[in-house]
Amino acid sequence: MKATHAYYLLEGGQSFSMAVIWTLATVYFVESLHLDPLKLVLLGTALEAAYFVTEIPTGVVADVYSRRLSILIGLSILGASFLLAGLTAEFSLLVATQVAAGIGFTFLSGATTAWLAGEIGEDAVGPVLIRAGQIGRVTGVLGAIVSAALASLALHLPLVIGGGLMLALAGVLLAGMREHGFKPVRVAGVSPWRQTWQGFRLGAAAVRAAPLLLMLCALELFMGASMEGVDRLGDAHLLQNFTFPALAGLPTAYWFAALHIAGSVLTFVVVEPLRPRLEKLTHTPATVAYGLLTFDALSLIAVVGFATAGNFWVAAGCLLLRTLAFGLGAPLFQAWQVQNTRPETRATALSFVGQAHAFGEMAGGPGVGWIGSTFGLRTALLVAAALLAPALPFYLFAARRSPEAEVAPTELEAVDL
Repeated sequence: MKATHAYYLLEGGQSFSMAVIWTLATVYFVESLHLDPLKLVLLGTALEAAYFVTEIPTGVVADVYSRRLSILIGLSILGASFLLAGLTAEFSLLVATQVAAGIGFTFLSGATTAWLAGEIGEDAVGPVLIRAGQIGRVTGVLGAIVSAALASLALHLPLVIGGGLMLALAGVLLAGMREHGFKPVRVAGVSPWRQTWQGFRLGAAAVRAAPLLLMLCALELFMGASMEGVDRLGDAHLLQNFTFPALAGLPTAYWFAALHIAGSVLTFVVVEPLRPRLEKLTHTPATVAYGLLTFDALSLIAVVGFATAGNFWVAAGCLLLRTLAFGLGAPLFQAWQVQNTRPETRATALSFVGQAHAFGEMAGGPGVGWIGSTFGLRTALLVAAALLAPALPFYLFAARRSPEAEVAPTELEAVDL
């Protein structure tokens, strides 16, 4: 396959599989397994703890050995973990599957955009990321429909089938995905273990030498703390605090598929005519920063509205606004990361950023979950919104700084290979 086609398949297939899995996963956890808010968040904490511990080593693997290999490993682990999650009702085993999922995500984090940039060049990444996001929204709609159909048979089936689909995607990419632009960080006569350690040190040096990369880590810390609470407790808030309107006589679970589909369609419809402007925003780090400030502020407003809504339709509208804000901002944030990292250490440096996000989820998630169990889900969601607020000033600061994607050579040469 061409690199762009392989990336579109990766993003589209992954979005389809994850939509099959996650559209009704929380409904399964609440209705079938009877998990309370704290246990719901602890599942996420287990995933993020594994992500935090293994993010840097797996990023180094992508830089030292192969980004393609890292992607294939990640898809395989994710597929197996979700398949097993749908086959167990024991909470401790469910936690174990989420630990495995966290490890799987780390093999993908950083490696996908680093692989794409290596194959097509940094300047071409922004438009491809935006187009891939649109493809992912279409396949996500299809995945949500499939998820609802499977859940009508049994609530655990979406996890089982979705996991199997990810394993199948890994098999297809194994046959069709190539890697021609990868230049591994290797030194003749140095053992693989030593190379891995030195790859870690190179990535750490790149982050230390670039203030904007440090800022990305700070941003992701707050983003992670906020997102964990909203993502894990949002569906439970709808189930416990609202009466769902009748939906053609279908079960309540179908509402979650309908909301997922509506969010994807809305984002697709809004993003498509704006795509040229979004691509233009990706040209410079300053315009990216201002765009992200706008979209994250919209997300914060949406979460506050969702937490305080008095009826189902207002709550649903706020969820759709949050989905739209995330859909507009996600490709910009990925492009921003690429602009501020060096090619040879990109996957490792991006892993540092991902680790900051995971730490934020680990630090903020359990507290938000405890607040949800003790004081109610509305209060927990308001706290999650408040955790996002400190991230917004960082965008203004970043927009006023000169781009520092190129780390001074002396900083990297100081790392003894």
